[in-house]
Amino acid sequence: MASEVEARWNRALAHSAEVEAKIAMHDAATPAPIADPVSLGLLASNLKTVWDAPTTDARLKKRIVRTLIHEVVAEIADAASEIVLIVHWVGGAHSELRLPKRRRGQRNSTSADIVQAVRQLVLIASDDLIAGLLNRNGLKTGNGNRWTRERVTSMRSNYHIAVFKPAEDGIEPWLNLGNAAKLPKIAPKTLRLAAEAGEIESIHPLPDSPWIFAHTWLITTAAQSIAERARQNPKYPRDRIPLNKLSSLQSHSQMGVLMRSCSISAKSPLFPGRLQGTGTNGP
Repeated sequence: MASEVEARWNRALAHSAEVEAKIAMHDAATPAPIADPVSLGLLASNLKTVWDAPTTDARLKKRIVRTLIHEVVAEIADAASEIVLIVHWVGGAHSELRLPKRRRGQRNSTSADIVQAVRQLVLIASDDLIAGLLNRNGLKTGNGNRWTRERVTSMRSNYHIAVFKPAEDGIEPWLNLGNAAKLPKIAPKTLRLAAEAGEIESIHPLPDSPWIFAHTWLITTAAQSIAERARQNPKYPRDRIPLNKLSSLQSHSQMGVLMRSCSISAKSPLFPGRLQGTGTNGP
C-alpha cells in the first residue's frame, strides 16, 4: 500500500514538472505585445486622472507602477537629513526625489490647528461633514492624505474628542449661522457681520467653514442690541403696514388698483370681504 502511494506521488510530481516546463517554454517563445505609441501618449496625458479616479483600486495602481517604473534606488543623505530616491523609468529617463528624513522620536502627527478645528466643528457637524470641510480648506492628514470619515473618526479617537450627537430634547446648545439667526429673528448676514465685527461671541474654525454660536450667546444683551438695531434699519422687512398708508390703500382698492409692492390678505379685518375692483380675494 505504501509503495503504491509513493509511486503515484512520484508520477504526479514528474507530470507537474513537465507541465511547468511547457509553460515556461511557451512564455519564452511568445513575444510581449508592443503598445501603440499613440495609445501610450494618450494614457500618459490622462495618467493623473486615472490614478485619482475613485474606481482605480490598489491592484490597478500597482500594475501602472510596474509598467512605468523599472526600479527605485534609495540613498540616505545624512548631511542634509534627507532620503534621496532615484526613479528609473522604463523609457530610460531618471527622476530624483528628496524627502525629509524622519528624526528619532518624530511622528507624522496631525497639526495642532487641525485638531483644534475638529474640536470646534464636532459641536455642530458629523465626521463625514468635517472631512469635507477639511478637504475644502486644503488641509491634509499628518501623512499628507485627504480626509475621509474614517480618518476623522480615527483622529477623534486618538485625541479623545467626543462625536457630534443631536440633542435629545431638540434644543441644540450649539447652532450654525442659519439656525442661530432665528433666535434673535434677524437675517443670517446681519448676524455674520456682527460676529465678524466682534459684537457677539462666535466661533469660526476655518476660513471656509460654518460659523458656530452657543445658544446662550444669542440671548444676551449684545444679541438683543444687534436685533434692535436691525429692526431700526429702514431696509428691515416690515410685517405691518403703517396706519398713515391704510387710507391710501383703501382708496386704491376701491378704484380697482392695488399696489403690487404691498401684500395684504383678503381676510384682514381692515378689508372685509372681497377687495373692490380686483375680482379676487387678494393680490
